[in-house]
Amino acid sequence: MNAHALAPLERTARRLPHKTAAIDEHGSITFAELLERTRRVGTALAKRGAADKPIVVVLDKGIDALAACLGALAAGTCYVPVDPIAAPTRLEAVCRILEAPAVIVDETTRKLAESAATAGDILDVRELAAERADETVLANRRARTLDTDPAYVLFTSGSTGSPKGVAVTHRAIVEFTASFTALFGIDETDVIGNQAPFDFDVSVKDIYGALATGATLVILPRRLFSEPAALVAALREQGVTTLTWAVAALCLVTSLHALDGVELPCVRRVLFSGETMPVRHLAAWMERLPQARFVNLYGPTEVTCNCLYHEIDRARDYAGGIPLGQPFPNHEVLLLNEAGAPVAQAGDVGELYVRTPQLALGYLGDAARTATAFVQNPLQNRYPETVYRTGDLARLTEDGELIFAGRRDNQIKHLGHRVELEEIDGALERIAGVSRCRCAYDERRHRIYAFFEGAAEAGEIAAAAQRTLPAHLVPSACVHVETMPLSKNGKVDRRALLATWAPARRRRRTPAA
Repeated sequence: MNAHALAPLERTARRLPHKTAAIDEHGSITFAELLERTRRVGTALAKRGAADKPIVVVLDKGIDALAACLGALAAGTCYVPVDPIAAPTRLEAVCRILEAPAVIVDETTRKLAESAATAGDILDVRELAAERADETVLANRRARTLDTDPAYVLFTSGSTGSPKGVAVTHRAIVEFTASFTALFGIDETDVIGNQAPFDFDVSVKDIYGALATGATLVILPRRLFSEPAALVAALREQGVTTLTWAVAALCLVTSLHALDGVELPCVRRVLFSGETMPVRHLAAWMERLPQARFVNLYGPTEVTCNCLYHEIDRARDYAGGIPLGQPFPNHEVLLLNEAGAPVAQAGDVGELYVRTPQLALGYLGDAARTATAFVQNPLQNRYPETVYRTGDLARLTEDGELIFAGRRDNQIKHLGHRVELEEIDGALERIAGVSRCRCAYDERRHRIYAFFEGAAEAGEIAAAAQRTLPAHLVPSACVHVETMPLSKNGKVDRRALLATWAPARRRRRTPAA
């Protein structure tokens, strides 16, 4: 049976036509209205000949952007969301890789699209939505679409600085969404508070989770994440039940004490991902939401959102770290050493490989990078079997659990030792008064710097690091920061932290050695 990413919306629009599908800061739309707008956009794209290539969507997240993305699916192609705050050079690079695709804009993003010399036709989202839906055109486009075709392409920042376009299929979306909503009990009574921009795969869980179950999607505007008190008020006002947020967004709220004195009785699940959740921030959220489920999710964009999950046990202290958890249905996660053999010894670190039919197709237009990440399963050579090599490291515990141990990119050679920066992060976060820590490595000076948030004094942290860490893990300096700079994908940007060191060292430097 062909699994099309629009099928969940079509079923829900028949079952719950008048239920609110999505809310943004400008208004709301029902499931029937969203399907109709999707079909109108799809018809317009097909008739304009724009659907022979991926469709780039340059719109702020909201109902218009949602209809544009889904309209590309109705037109028989895939969508490529690009955040309007991205630098023009990023849009230029995306359009170059896609070979002059059509770009959907509104009046606020048209100039950005026009500045990209590599873009094709520039189409206004409101004009597209004004087209009359043509059943014959849509049926013909649908008939040509296989469930192994890409439904979306998300461009992530590559280690070389050039973006990588991760192409994910219809079938992968449908199968993952079915597992995700069933595991966490999401249904039509839920209100999902969307945090992530649409070009970040966390939003895939919000969008398709709502479409599949009949839950209402509340698209929280970007500006609220600079106003945590107003953000929490919006969650309360909208009756949000489900937060599928990046760790950095949750930490922003607790860092600025926006939960203090506030009740959020409707929130019943908090699902977090993107990087390691600091235990103190988790504890603050759990204290304010005593009845809610908290789940640690793990998985890169290339495996269609997530492959592991761990439900937080309120009776556990997690002093050794929060486990990555158990596999999603129809997934196997392998922990392999540098020789490609399974890690079996407790305490050893290996790289995570993922085996699932929900893998992305690869990196659009980049066969070389695809070949280095989507590889033959090292554990068998009897037939072709592709697994995804994540580049993420994990440590095997005595209980057989996996604890995130950093990125291969963040594994450094320092004083003759292999060092995972995340190991130092975790150790310093256990110091009283440190709410979050991220370390960065200065390759030129061969020094580790620890950047931290919280009320602790830098000297206290330095002294504690000397007492508790091996000499080769002790940072050269500890630097207090008010907030952590974030990367495009919502994770703490270690390189940006390091760039702050030059002025900071003159003001707040405290040696740790």
